Amino acid sequence: MKIAIVAGSKSDREFMDAAKEILDKFDIESDMFITSAHRSPNLTKEVAKKVDDEYEAAIVIAGLSAALPGVFAAYTQKPVLGVPVASDLMGLDALFSIAQMPRGIPVASFGIGKKGAKNAALFAVRILALKDNELMNRLVENAKEEEEEIRQLNKDAFD
Repeated sequence: MKIAIVAGSKSDREFMDAAKEILDKFDIESDMFITSAHRSPNLTKEVAKKVDDEYEAAIVIAGLSAALPGVFAAYTQKPVLGVPVASDLMGLDALFSIAQMPRGIPVASFGIGKKGAKNAALFAVRILALKDNELMNRLVENAKEEEEEIRQLNKDAFD
């Protein structure tokens, strides 16, 4: 089971790393690709084909016009998890571009920036866990650990 992490520019590396951090936590193999819907459309198509052949899903990160997730989704039948990143319009332009895909080209849309990248990766883990009971158990344990961290912040209030 592998997840592709795709971005439109090397300047998006911090968001790619945020997604990879979550996938690594769950021992999910991932590979990173840089391709642009506008500057390298043929490469984008090649990477999407590779995702079809070798990966379960793709986390696709984009700013500015945020065309990459939609173009990528047009070339693959695998789930595309779109992550908008902030640009000139604080990422709202990217968010709207990803969230308003036309009928027939689905792209899941996540929050802007690193938290969106991390949630996209966690969502990818949930997709994989549908066919992997051990991974599902790890997700459940992770949720319990996160709740315990929050409970510890309130420990004095419940003593």
